[in-house]
Amino acid sequence: MMNTSIAIYPGSFDPVTNGHLDLIERAQKIFGHLVVAVLRNVDKQPLFNVTERVEMLREVTKSWPGVEVDVFEGLLVDYARRRQAGVILRGIRAISDYEYELQMAMMNRKLEPRLETVFMLPGETYSYLSARLVREIAMLGGPLTGLVPPQVEARLRAKTA
Repeated sequence: MMNTSIAIYPGSFDPVTNGHLDLIERAQKIFGHLVVAVLRNVDKQPLFNVTERVEMLREVTKSWPGVEVDVFEGLLVDYARRRQAGVILRGIRAISDYEYELQMAMMNRKLEPRLETVFMLPGETYSYLSARLVREIAMLGGPLTGLVPPQVEARLRAKTA
């Protein structure tokens, strides 16, 4: 059974940015329950480990009662089935994002036809923002104001010092 009032927003969130939070805030108003699902990918070398990413996400989303932070590995469609979620939420910033996300959405539909993918555009302020760019700016000692919440900035500074 898939429930379209339950949505999953999957990602690495390394780190969570204000762009992610923009989508989370808007999506939690649309769906009854939003699961922000941190991907545990053993092939990648993230800046923050899974526990740290979950802690940051929980801290910055705690004021939204319909938002839950969880961890998954393996196929997203299998995780969605376990959670009985009917919707996958994905953010799209540019045409290049769309091409990749369309391919993923079509494969997810092939694997689980009852699962819908909903694309959301970030607010104009965050259309250029990515976690990769934030990590690079932090590592080079650049300003992070407006890119990440203050709690995340403090952790970034500590990690990249």
